[in-house]
Amino acid sequence: MNTPEFPNDLAQIRDIMRQFVSERDWDQFHTPKNLATALSVEASELLEPFQWLVSGDASELDEAKLTAIRHEMADVLVYLVRLADKLDVDLFQAVQEKMVLNRAKYPADKVRGDSRKYSEYKDKDR
Repeated sequence: MNTPEFPNDLAQIRDIMRQFVSERDWDQFHTPKNLATALSVEASELLEPFQWLVSGDASELDEAKLTAIRHEMADVLVYLVRLADKLDVDLFQAVQEKMVLNRAKYPADKVRGDSRKYSEYKDKDR
């Protein structure tokens, strides 16, 4: 298997997860489908501390909610890095590629201050 090139911090997370999974003989369960499912579940769990808050900004979050958010963010990142590792995806390169596409869909001079989806303004004058 090719090893994707990760920036140092992501490579460290990848290596920590590889060791953790190996120690538990869990690689057999870490199929791309299962990892994508787990990632989705963890991303949903990230919403829970924000439920019923007006905006979710820092002034509305006590220490317990901030801790819960931090832990759920870690879970999301861990599963994303693990999925990238299993599929030989270079996340840094993927972000660079995606930003090229995003810049084309959302030219700054046309969408600044506008939160609509690109398809909602694409054929309309601003």
